[in-house]
Amino acid sequence: MDESHRTLRIEPRWPVVLAIISAVLLLALLPGRLRFLPGWFPYLLGIVLVAPVAAVGLTAGSGRWLRMERAATLLFVLVTGASALAGLAKLIGAVVGKSGEVSGMQLLASSVAVWVSNVLAFSLLYWHIDRGGPEERVHGAGVRPDWLFPQTGAVDDAPPGWRPTYVDYLFLAYSTATAFSTTEVAPLTSRAKLLMMLESTISLLTMVVVASRAINILGS
Repeated sequence: MDESHRTLRIEPRWPVVLAIISAVLLLALLPGRLRFLPGWFPYLLGIVLVAPVAAVGLTAGSGRWLRMERAATLLFVLVTGASALAGLAKLIGAVVGKSGEVSGMQLLASSVAVWVSNVLAFSLLYWHIDRGGPEERVHGAGVRPDWLFPQTGAVDDAPPGWRPTYVDYLFLAYSTATAFSTTEVAPLTSRAKLLMMLESTISLLTMVVVASRAINILGS
């Protein structure tokens, strides 16, 4: 499919931009003792990703900006995921060590930030790897799917030519982090199953170990 035709159809990027901004703010608001990166780094990282994402929308899907967006998204997911894991490790250390340096409210707020960051990071990753990425899905490139959405089997109920967008992957990530299992979307590939297992594990540790401890401290 030639470039001139591809530039006519792109997936809207504003939900992705909102997710990026939310993840950046959550990482920046973590207490200094629990932060993996310098306070200014999340903002720099957000700018590095928002720029190509916005450029894709402004240039109607220029091939160069699409490649830059993909690379920046994967970098953002990697750094955000590493920050969430490092923050979770520090939170668990504070819980196990019963450190008095972190209050119950800080533990609770930090656990929420780590949990939401986990959801946002995996939603971006799912969005960018399934079926070759957003533009490949829009153009029906025929790339093997990683997840099976119910709309693909409900031809009479789904809009004509339906394709999953970022909001569908955000719901997938949210459901995985909340239910610790598949809900309406079925993973089809090994990498999809492994990624969902990793997301569920991070969510489980955050909610069971950290959040419960924080609530116990606040209630005592």
